[in-house]
Amino acid sequence: MSGRRQAWAGHAKGSPGYRGVLVGLAAAGMATFAQLYSLQGVLPGLAQDLDISASSAALTVSAATLGLAAAVIPWSAAADRFGRLPVMRLAITAAVVLGLLVPFSPNLPVLLVLRFIEGAAMGGIPAVALAYLSEEVSRMHAAVAAGSYVSGTTIGGLAGRIVAAPLSDAANWRVGVGVVSLLAAGAAVVFMLTAPRQRGFSPLRRADPGPGLAGRLLANLRNPRQVVLYLQGFLLMGGFVAVYNYLGFRLAAAPFSLPQSVASSLFLAYLAGTWSSRAAGTLAGRLSARGGRRTVLLGSITVMAAGLALTLSAWLPAVIAGLVVFTAGFFAAHSIASGWTPLLATEGRAQASSLYNLFYYVGSSLLGWVGGIFFQIWGWAGLSTFVGALLAAAAAAAAVVLSPQAGPAAASTALKAP
Repeated sequence: MSGRRQAWAGHAKGSPGYRGVLVGLAAAGMATFAQLYSLQGVLPGLAQDLDISASSAALTVSAATLGLAAAVIPWSAAADRFGRLPVMRLAITAAVVLGLLVPFSPNLPVLLVLRFIEGAAMGGIPAVALAYLSEEVSRMHAAVAAGSYVSGTTIGGLAGRIVAAPLSDAANWRVGVGVVSLLAAGAAVVFMLTAPRQRGFSPLRRADPGPGLAGRLLANLRNPRQVVLYLQGFLLMGGFVAVYNYLGFRLAAAPFSLPQSVASSLFLAYLAGTWSSRAAGTLAGRLSARGGRRTVLLGSITVMAAGLALTLSAWLPAVIAGLVVFTAGFFAAHSIASGWTPLLATEGRAQASSLYNLFYYVGSSLLGWVGGIFFQIWGWAGLSTFVGALLAAAAAAAAVVLSPQAGPAAASTALKAP
């Protein structure tokens, strides 16, 4: 570690630089995740406009998350060489420009290509944001600062869905998605103006000792416990996105027959994750003597399953309650798995987190789309069975492979949100 890096202690809590990091990263998280999930709130309208099936419409969400998954590791490598802030600025600028082009897509193939590239551009924010934060903020207050970024991603993901849907009802999906992209552009400007220059970054030199990027990635992929944590992200995020992708289609049909603007309000259940992710980390610490992380992870998956079962009801209040419970369980499980991942890494902690990101968003892309096949053939019962199987597989892998003593049991918060 260079002398310059050692001399920099980070922005202290309450300082202008500290506030700049918090505001800047919250804005970057909002801009990124609002655009990433804006189409999820308008899928029924998009399907009708382009005359495509529900599963084909859901590909517009999967294309973006797949692009993000493919790009997180290259973005993290670029940030090691060229700096955190320059990479994030390039990423958010490209994502906003591409997002503004999305509403003008003439057909599904063009839309999918644009969404994939847009998602790849967005990947520069989640791949780099926490590394920038950890280098620029005092260690004593880094966890609190990270919470601001996580809150930004949560609010952004929610805003993208609930802003686009009512506008889609009033006009069309293109207007809804376009307005979200304009809001993201405003948030990107806030990030550019408030995020302070990097002072704690030390560029990675070619001559630095230790394994290269491929070696650090392989070291994590050879660890069975790490692989099981990656599977948690893949399976649980896949099931989570599948439920949210097709819930709007279900609520638009009998017996609910809700307009899209009303159905989109159920995305407010997403806020349950803001509380549950923090509660999960606290509970894991309290249960440390009894394998806190694994216990809370398995309990969270069980909560997801209970919420999923409630959504099978034909009574709207039960569906709403089920969605809230399902969402809270997901964020709790995601908080534990994502926080545990770098702690289990013996080398290449940044790559450990990048691999979790990769599996997480590939699961979102692939399984979120596959769920549509079950939905189209067997309805909501078929989709619920598919998601239930994913939850069972995740729980079985965690129960068998993850030792209760694996890694420190200190509480942690989620590193990102869908």
